[in-house]
Amino acid sequence: MMHPPPRDPAAEEALVPVSALQHYLFCPRQCALIHVERIWAEDQATAEGRLMHERVDSGRGDRRSGVRTVRGLVLRSITHGLSGKADVVEFHADTPYPVEYKRGRPKAHRGDAVQLCAQALCLEEMFGLPVPEGALFYGQTRRHKVVAFDADLRALTARIAAECRAMIAQGRTPPPREMPACCRCSLRAECQPGRLEQPPAIRRWLLRQIGGVPDDREPAPCAAI
Repeated sequence: MMHPPPRDPAAEEALVPVSALQHYLFCPRQCALIHVERIWAEDQATAEGRLMHERVDSGRGDRRSGVRTVRGLVLRSITHGLSGKADVVEFHADTPYPVEYKRGRPKAHRGDAVQLCAQALCLEEMFGLPVPEGALFYGQTRRHKVVAFDADLRALTARIAAECRAMIAQGRTPPPREMPACCRCSLRAECQPGRLEQPPAIRRWLLRQIGGVPDDREPAPCAAI
């Protein structure tokens, strides 16, 4: 049986949110804006996601057909430097089975799977039991997607956790880079990727101030990306 490491106040102070790993895989700059610069802006998608998590987390735990369900379970892993809260953890004959709820549909990147695997790593450390798989529930498809925590996913999760912790610990925000995914980011206005990726030259800036020369480096509208 695995045993959790001894408590270390300094290590616990340096824990980063499990949700930061999903942000990091979507865009390291978005992750830094949220977790380093403490900038947040909500749009319809993030509001719907927040409300979904609040509904799931506030539900009561229960036991049916030998499966015990716990909601809003606080998570922690000193080994991987993570903390957070699981939407739902089902205990099948005492084996933890995390279930994460998402408002949309499965994504092209592996951010959701990494976030779920990070929860599994926390559960393994907390309970001293192996967690072989979990599930993602997507609100648009209304279906569960089973995720096996194989060696590749565990290695990816551990690597992203280390990179994310290092970036947050250093207080470093990566430079902007315009991507199609920027159109789906609630922080687009705060990030200004199109403008800051290629800032206007000083001479053109001065001309604009004096003569009103239009700025040809305004971010392109999302429909054109």
